[in-house]
Amino acid sequence: MTQSEKKHIKQLQQKKYRNLYGSFVVEGLKSIRDFLAAGYIPEKIYSTVPFEQMKNQDLPVEIISEKNLRQISFLKNPKDALAIIKIPKSLSLPQSGWIIALDNLQDPGNLGTIIRTADWFGIKNIVCSLDTVDCYNPKVVQATMGSLANVSVFYTDLSNFLSKSRLPIFGACMQGKNIYQSLFPHQGILVVGNEGNGISNHIKGLITNKITIPKHQKSTADSLNAAIATTIFVSKIMREIN
Repeated sequence: MTQSEKKHIKQLQQKKYRNLYGSFVVEGLKSIRDFLAAGYIPEKIYSTVPFEQMKNQDLPVEIISEKNLRQISFLKNPKDALAIIKIPKSLSLPQSGWIIALDNLQDPGNLGTIIRTADWFGIKNIVCSLDTVDCYNPKVVQATMGSLANVSVFYTDLSNFLSKSRLPIFGACMQGKNIYQSLFPHQGILVVGNEGNGISNHIKGLITNKITIPKHQKSTADSLNAAIATTIFVSKIMREIN
């Protein structure tokens, strides 16, 4: 591989270059295959081991040394392969089913975990505010463990999206109705806020149902991690409606 290729891959750590080139990085054979199986288009695949061709696909694979992989990988302990994948064209915003809405979520690990949670429980759409961390950030992609291939993530003016939606809007709040005493419809939106500040005030005004996870009486914790809280909410909702 050339120095130009190495430079290009390193540039994709930054959002401005991901937007410029319309591509992002996926690491690990399993995750790469997940994206290919979901119909994502590879720009180039670099692998240290023979890469089995997918059915009816002529893949742009280059076998490289482990040394070269270490030079291009974003991981401390690189896996067996790295791929540059094209960012798919944006689809229309979802209007039905259960949707997770994220208001200014900032931690890549949290977003990655939430995407993985959505995939596990069968939620296909996540709508993010424009200031939420980029889902193609390498740390987010890695944290999803391939689940980003199965979940559509949208970025939009969240208040505008919520105000136009006909779905009931549930907000994950510190003060609200006990989730275990709540009934959930077959369609709706679950809003999760920023890790430190929660849901912003202008979004709170659009929430039709404030819900909370009750804290144990002996607990001294101030709050739950955003991704963990989302998992608890989604588990309760999907178990109830399925």
